[in-house]
Amino acid sequence: MKRFVIGVYVENKYGVLARISGMIMRKAFNIDSIASGMTNDDAFSRITITLRGEDYHCEQLINQLQKLHNVKNVAVLSRDDCVERELMLIKVKNSPVNRPEVMAATEVYRGKIIDYNPNTLCVEVTGEPSKINAFIDVMKPLGIIEIVRTGTVAMERSRVLAD
Repeated sequence: MKRFVIGVYVENKYGVLARISGMIMRKAFNIDSIASGMTNDDAFSRITITLRGEDYHCEQLINQLQKLHNVKNVAVLSRDDCVERELMLIKVKNSPVNRPEVMAATEVYRGKIIDYNPNTLCVEVTGEPSKINAFIDVMKPLGIIEIVRTGTVAMERSRVLAD
């Protein structure tokens, strides 16, 4: 199965996100992540959806999305032509034994310790989903207590315009 990142530009109206996620569910896709937020124009929002499937089914999904009321633009973003980021908060056990390793890994992955108490450390990490997954793998043996992820947001790379 292939991974797709879909950018959907929609009117900022009540119920749009529910209609989109419901339509995806009816097409039997499992959403890996979905993130929605305002754009530079208050009248519009951007929804970034990541999911897995076959090319043919993704094309059908795109066609259906384009037909929905309040949807202005739909684009499949290729890995080569877009920038992807995700935010994760991860709470891990804090002990004299694992603290140095958690702090070293946090530095290597350019994360931040945002909460510290005698029992737990909460780390913030941002980056590509593969970086987030790699950090989780490093933390597993150290005792993960809780993870919260935002889901992927993605944007097409800027193109250099010739004069």
